[in-house]
Amino acid sequence: MILCGGAGTRLWPVSRQTFPKQLLPVAGEQSLLQQTANRLSGDRFAPAIVVSGEDQRFFIMRQLEAAGAPVESILLEPSGRNTSAAAGLAASWLLASGRDDLLLLMPSDHVIGDRDAFLKAIEIGASHAEQGSIVTFGASPTGPNTQYGYIEADMSPPSPDGAYPIARFVEKPSADKAAGYLASGRFFWNAGIFLARASTLLDEMRQFLPASLDAISRSVAESATDGLFVRPAAAAFNQAENISIDHGLMEKTSRGVVVPVQMQWSDVGSWDAIWALAAKDGDGNVTQGEVVSIDTTSSLLRSDGGALIAAVGLDRMAVIAVRDAVFVAPLDRVSDVKHVVEALKGREPDRLTSPPKVARPWGSYETVADGPGFQVKHIVVDPGERLSLQSHAHRSEHWVVVRGAAEVTVGDSVTILHENESTYIPAGTIHRLANPGTIQLELIEVQCGSYLGEDDIHRLDDEYGRAETKER
Repeated sequence: MILCGGAGTRLWPVSRQTFPKQLLPVAGEQSLLQQTANRLSGDRFAPAIVVSGEDQRFFIMRQLEAAGAPVESILLEPSGRNTSAAAGLAASWLLASGRDDLLLLMPSDHVIGDRDAFLKAIEIGASHAEQGSIVTFGASPTGPNTQYGYIEADMSPPSPDGAYPIARFVEKPSADKAAGYLASGRFFWNAGIFLARASTLLDEMRQFLPASLDAISRSVAESATDGLFVRPAAAAFNQAENISIDHGLMEKTSRGVVVPVQMQWSDVGSWDAIWALAAKDGDGNVTQGEVVSIDTTSSLLRSDGGALIAAVGLDRMAVIAVRDAVFVAPLDRVSDVKHVVEALKGREPDRLTSPPKVARPWGSYETVADGPGFQVKHIVVDPGERLSLQSHAHRSEHWVVVRGAAEVTVGDSVTILHENESTYIPAGTIHRLANPGTIQLELIEVQCGSYLGEDDIHRLDDEYGRAETKER
C-alpha cells in the first residue's frame, strides 16, 4: 500500500500543495512515487493499492502507468485524516474484497538506496507479521539527526533473526539526546513503514481507535468505484480521527516489532537532504538547471524555472529558483522554510498551492505574462487527451499552435489547426481543445477580458469527472 498524500511544503518552492514532492523528480529522473512503486515490483508483491486525495488521482495513475507499475486500486480519501485512517482504509477495503493479506504500508516520498537490504528486512518482518505482529522498519542512523523520530528496540535477549520488540517511540530529539541514541546502538530512525495482516491492523484499531474504525468501515461499505478509483463515502470517512498511526496505534499496541535495517533511507524532507543524496562536483556542489558558480563550495544550486543562477563566494548555501519564487538559506537552516510558508499563507497563498507550471490530467499550462485585462499562457496537451467542453463569461481567447496539431471546437465548428495557425474564441462561446496526434500539442493562449481567473468556466462535458469543479 502506497501512501500518497501530504503537501510537501518543506521542499517549497518546488513542491506545492496541488503538486507535492512525491510527484516530482527531486532525487533522480523519476518522481519519488515512481521510485517507490519500482521498489515494490516483482513476484513477491501484489499490484499496489494507493491511498491519496481526489486532486492528484490522474497524475498518480499516469505516473504509475509510465513507470510500468501494476496498480489494483487508488483509494481516494474525501479528506486528509492522517496515516491511521489511511492504513485503516486500505485494510478495510482489502478485507471487504475477501482477502486478509500481509499489507506493506509505504510512504510515497522516501528514498531507499539499498533495495536488497530492504527486501531482506521485509522477509524477516513477514514471518512476524504472519504471527500477528505489526512490524516497522528502523533505519540504521548515520548520524545524530534531530529531524527524525526514533524507535528504541528492546534488545534483551538478543534476537535470532534481527527483529526486536519495540521498547518505545521517541519524537524528534535534541542534538545531545540524538548523539546518546546513536551511541547506545538501540535506537533507529522511524522510517514510517509498516507490515501487518489487514486483520491485525483492524484488530488494534478496534481496541485503540474504535470510533475511527467504525467510520472507516462504513465509508468502505458505502464506497463507489470508477475504474481504478474507489471513493469511500465522505460523510462517514470524515468522522475518522485525525491522528498518525504512530500515536494512534504503535505507541499503544503490545504487538509492535522493529526490524533494524541499513538501507540508506531518507524521507527527503528538506533541501539539505536533497544535497546529501545527490552526486556532487569537485567543489561539493549539487547543481541543476542553468547555473554558473564561482568560488562556491558545498552548496545546492537548483533552477527549475529557466532562470540563470549566478553564485559567487557561497559556502553551504541553498539557492532554489522557480519562475515565481526564489528560496535562499544556509544549508543548516533550510528547515526554516516552514516559517516562510507560514508567512506566505496570509500574503501570497497562490505561491503555496500551485506551481508556476500547473499540471492537469490532460497536460499542463504555465502563465508566461500577465497584466491589466490580459494573460498569456503556454499550454501543453498530451497525445490523445482533450480538455473539457466549456465556455467563459468574462474573457475571450486567442490560440496559436506552435507544435503538433490541435482539434479545435468553436461553437458548432470542428477544425484541425497545425503549427503557425490560430483561432479566436469569443467570450461566451462553447469550445474545446484536443490533441488527436502522437506528439505533444503546444500552443500559446492569449486571454483578454475583465476577469481572467481560473474559476470563470462553465463546463458542459469532461472526461476526467470534473464537471462540477471550477478549474481548466
